Amino acid sequence: MQARKVRIATRGSPLALAQAREVQARLEAVHGAGAHAFEIKAIKTTGDRIQDRPLSEAGGKGLFTKEIEEALLANEVDIAVHSMKDMPTALPEGLAVTCFLPREDVRDAFISAKAGALRDLPRAAVVATSSLRRQAQVRHLRPDLTVVPMRGNVETRLRKLGEGVADATLLACAGLKRLGMADRITSPLPIEEMLPAVAQGAIGVEIRADDAEMAELLAPLNHQPTALAVTAERAFLATLEGSCRTPIAGLAEVETGRLHFRGMILTPDGSACFSALREGTPASAVALAEDAAEELLAKAGPDFLGAL
Repeated sequence: MQARKVRIATRGSPLALAQAREVQARLEAVHGAGAHAFEIKAIKTTGDRIQDRPLSEAGGKGLFTKEIEEALLANEVDIAVHSMKDMPTALPEGLAVTCFLPREDVRDAFISAKAGALRDLPRAAVVATSSLRRQAQVRHLRPDLTVVPMRGNVETRLRKLGEGVADATLLACAGLKRLGMADRITSPLPIEEMLPAVAQGAIGVEIRADDAEMAELLAPLNHQPTALAVTAERAFLATLEGSCRTPIAGLAEVETGRLHFRGMILTPDGSACFSALREGTPASAVALAEDAAEELLAKAGPDFLGAL
């Protein structure tokens, strides 16, 4: 009997392809090698094409998912593998993320040949990152530093750093580890020092909402603790109506049967920072995260996000 063909959509960057291959390997491990004929289809997204300006100026998170989701809706692919931190909180009608792989290291990585940690950089040192969240948190922690944008995939950013574009850069520990480049991390930034992006380190798999066959195929891969945490973090983001234009950080963690949530919003220049903490049962994860968002909105005032 001919193996069922399963078309896996992803972006074409080395990291995105590594994540798609991880999903394929996990499916083969669960269902048996040869049970399905997997094909990885790399799709160039608008976010990949725009390299001349910050994505916050071009339209935000959906730029990394639009073409992939269009292919999914058109039945040109069967499943789509995403970095969940790139996903808008509202999905197109007819699509659903039904599977989350176990989450990787959520922390940001400090990378520099000139200092061992962010706090050790000399005054006026240059830190390059195009993430508004990282920019704002660096400016809040070290207002004496110069922060400049730097676009490109992981390899491009590391090459630019080596060429002397900046004294340091920040990347996700998860991406470097998935690429086998953990040795490039000078030091991980503690979450108490730099709170990560919502869903950082999490891989999600999106399907057509009515595709029962793909839902059944993926079900054994779903890691419930990751699903719980990421769902809570995305609810926090949705309540804030956050986008790539807004420096927002959030992290949910389940430890010894309790859910711990911390959230933060900042001004882009880092001059104002508001944070909230919540703890409760895992069953109340979404409510806790939404409540934290409401607290931040109350603390910051009604015009805070609108002004951004």
